[in-house]
Amino acid sequence: MIDSLLLVFMIIAILGVGSQWIAWKFQLPAIVVMSIAGLLAGPFLGLINPEQQFGDLYRPLISIAVAIILFEGSLNLNFKELRGLGKPVFRIVTWGAFIAWILGSSTAHFVAGLSWPVSLVIGGIFIVTGPTVILPLLRQSKLKPTPARILKWEGIVVDPFGALLAVFAFEFILFLMSDGRDITSLLMFLLASLFAVVLGYLFGKTVGWMFESGYIPEFLKSPAVFGAVIACFTIADEVKHETGLLAVTAMGITLANIGISSIRDMRHFKENISILLVSTVFILLTSSLTMDTLKDVFRLEIIGYVLLMLFVVRPLSIFLSTIGSGLSIQEKTLVGWIAPRGIVALTVASYFASVLEDEGFPGASVVLPLTFALVFSTVCVHGFSIGWLAEKLDLSSKGNPGAIIVGANRLSVALAKVMEELKIPVLVVDSSWDRLYTARRAGVNHTHEEILSEQTEYMIDFTPYDYLISATEYDSYNALVCSTFIPEFGRKNVYRLPRQNHSGDQLDDLDHTIGGAELFRPAEGVETLKFKLESGYVLRKTTITDQYNFDDYLVDRDRETVLLFVLKQSKQIAFFREDAEINVSPGDTVVSLTPPSKEFFKIKEKLVEKREEQTGEKPKDNN
Repeated sequence: MIDSLLLVFMIIAILGVGSQWIAWKFQLPAIVVMSIAGLLAGPFLGLINPEQQFGDLYRPLISIAVAIILFEGSLNLNFKELRGLGKPVFRIVTWGAFIAWILGSSTAHFVAGLSWPVSLVIGGIFIVTGPTVILPLLRQSKLKPTPARILKWEGIVVDPFGALLAVFAFEFILFLMSDGRDITSLLMFLLASLFAVVLGYLFGKTVGWMFESGYIPEFLKSPAVFGAVIACFTIADEVKHETGLLAVTAMGITLANIGISSIRDMRHFKENISILLVSTVFILLTSSLTMDTLKDVFRLEIIGYVLLMLFVVRPLSIFLSTIGSGLSIQEKTLVGWIAPRGIVALTVASYFASVLEDEGFPGASVVLPLTFALVFSTVCVHGFSIGWLAEKLDLSSKGNPGAIIVGANRLSVALAKVMEELKIPVLVVDSSWDRLYTARRAGVNHTHEEILSEQTEYMIDFTPYDYLISATEYDSYNALVCSTFIPEFGRKNVYRLPRQNHSGDQLDDLDHTIGGAELFRPAEGVETLKFKLESGYVLRKTTITDQYNFDDYLVDRDRETVLLFVLKQSKQIAFFREDAEINVSPGDTVVSLTPPSKEFFKIKEKLVEKREEQTGEKPKDNN
C-alpha cells in the first residue's frame, strides 16, 4: 500500500477524472467505470485504502463532498418544472418513499435475515436514489421531459429524507428498547429536522439577498457559496447527525426559486465541481472496501434481497403511489425500473453499520456488503438498460442530433426547412411574433421565447438538440447567446453566423475568442446570405458516392456556392467553417447555398421585360 498521501490524492484524482473520460468516450455509465476503477486500485491491487490512510479526515471529507453534490443538484429544482407533474412527484417522494421503506424493510428481514431494527434502518437508507447517479444517467439517456423530471426530483428530494428516515428509525428503535421510554430523543430529532429546513431556507435567502444587493463582488460569489454550504451543513449536522443533508437541500431549493440573476453562472460552476467530487468520492468509497466485504456480496440471501429490490419493491412502490396521478403505463414502467443507489446510500450505510454494531444489533455486520451489492447492481443494471428501455417505451428523445436556431429570418427558416427534410430535429427560437411569421408560414418547428431568459430552460426541452446556431442580424447578440450556452452544448457545438462587414470595426481582435465558431464556408454575413436567397439562391442537398466523391463535387460547384453543412452517415452534423476541414465520405449529404441555374435568370429576365411593357416602369437596382 502506498504511504504518501500526496500520491494517494493523485491516484484518486486520475482514476476519477479518467473514469469520467472513458465513460464519455465509449458511452458507458460513468458510475460503473468509477466503481471498477476504485475496486481495482483498492481491494484487488491494494494500492490505496483511503479510509485507513486518511484516518479521522475520511468521513468529514466525504460528508462535505456529499453536501456540496446535493446542494448543486437542488439548485436545479425550480418549482416551475413541476407544471403538470406536481401530483406524481409529490406522491412518489411521499407515499412512494413510505411504501418502499416498508417493503424494503420487510424484504431485508425475511429474505436477507436481518433483525427488525437493522431492517428498518436499512430500509430507510435504500429509498434514496440520488443526484450522483441519476443526473449522469439522465444526461446519457436523453429521456423525454416527464420521466426525466420525475427521476431528477425524486433523486434529489428523497436523498436527505432517506438519511433522515434511517436516523428516525434508529431513534425510534432506541426509544422502544429503553426501559424508561423517554420520548425526548424523538422530539429532539423532529425539532432538529425542522431546524435544518429553516436553517437552509435562511441561508438561501441571505445568500440571495447579499448577491442581489451587491454586498458580495463577482469574484467572491463562488467561494462565498462554498463557505455558506459548508457552514449550513456543519451547523445542522452538529445539532443532529444527517440533518445537514436536509439543510443544504433546502438551501439549494431556496436559491433556485427566489429568482436571483446569477443562479445560471452559479449552477454551471457548481456542476463542474460536483462532477469532480462525484468522481473522487466514488473512488474513495469503493477503494476503501475490503475483500471480505466483497466476498459477502455473493451470499445467497444478499443476492435474493437485491433481486427483490430490483424487480418487486421498486416497481410496486411506484405503481401503487402513482395510481390516478396521470402518468402513462410506459412512464410508470420506466420510473419503476430506474432507481440506482449512489454515494448517499454508501456513506449513510457505512455510518450506521458501525453504530448498529456498537449497539449490539444482530445482522449489523451485513449492512455494508448488502449496501454495496445493491449500489453496484443497480448502477450497472440501470445504467446499461435505461437507454434501451426508454427507446422500447418510446420515452427517449434520442435520434438524429438536432439543432436550435436562434433568430427567425429567411436564412434561418430555409436552413431549418432543409434540416427537417433530412429528418434532423430543429427548433427556431425568437422573441418576436413578427419575425416568427416566416417560420410559421414555412411550417417549421418554432417557439416564441427569449433564449436568454431565465425561464427558457423551463419552457424549452433542450434534450433533442446537440447544436445551437445563433442566426440573428445582431453580431453582439449572437456572440452573447453562444457564450451563454457553451456550458450546455459544449464549445464545439455552438455556432453563429459570420459578423457583418462594419467599416472601422474594432472587434476583429476579439472575433476568435468571443462566442461560438463562425459558419459557413466562405464566411459571409447574414445580410449577404439573405440577399442571395432573395436573389434566387437555393439550398441544395448532394449525396456523395464512390463514383461522385467530394473532390468531384468541389470541382463542379459554382464558385459562388456557400457550403453549409454535411449530414454524416452516422447522423452527426458537421458544419463548414473557414478554420476547420471536414472529412466527407461516400454516403454523406452535403448541403449548400447554390446560385440559381441559367434557366432561372432567363425566366426572371422575361418576367421583368413583361412587367416593363405592362407598367412602363423600370425595376429598381437592388445592387
